[in-house]
Amino acid sequence: MKQKTESRKEKIMKEALLLFAEKGYIDTSTKMIAQQAGVSEALIFKHFGNKDNLLFHLIKSGYRRVLQHHRGMMTYRDAKSFLRNMINLPKELVNEEPLFWKLQERLSHHEFSRQQHELFMKPVYPIIKRAFSELGYQNPELETQLLLLIIEILWKKEANGELEHSIELAKLLEAKYGL
Repeated sequence: MKQKTESRKEKIMKEALLLFAEKGYIDTSTKMIAQQAGVSEALIFKHFGNKDNLLFHLIKSGYRRVLQHHRGMMTYRDAKSFLRNMINLPKELVNEEPLFWKLQERLSHHEFSRQQHELFMKPVYPIIKRAFSELGYQNPELETQLLLLIIEILWKKEANGELEHSIELAKLLEAKYGL
């Protein structure tokens, strides 16, 4: 019996992610999610309490998955390979979990979503700064801010399918930094 409940919960999460990413959080009702998932609306409330908690759960579990899959990319071996990984991260993340990143882009104004993204990115900042310092950049602080702004724009554009030539852009950035 326990197995069946878990699979229905996963189905709810999968359909909620799809609907939130495609239609938006506000325009998606728990009734729509229940219909798509083939479950009762009451089951959504049983598992998540309300729509907000369902969204919070999706965001947290999405970032957990990302961190598990990309632990190796976030490991500092040397300055150049770390910066190369950061430049290529947006494309890899979005390719792996397009709906999650589309949802995150749609919710970039949402307080909880923004907080979770900042928590995700926060540990990267000092490591990028260290890389620029080791490579002898005059102002590692500003280079770090610039690269993080570029990364932010890249993943948002990638998530919306608005980014053409992403591979060429990554190569251009790598060349700019001598990677």
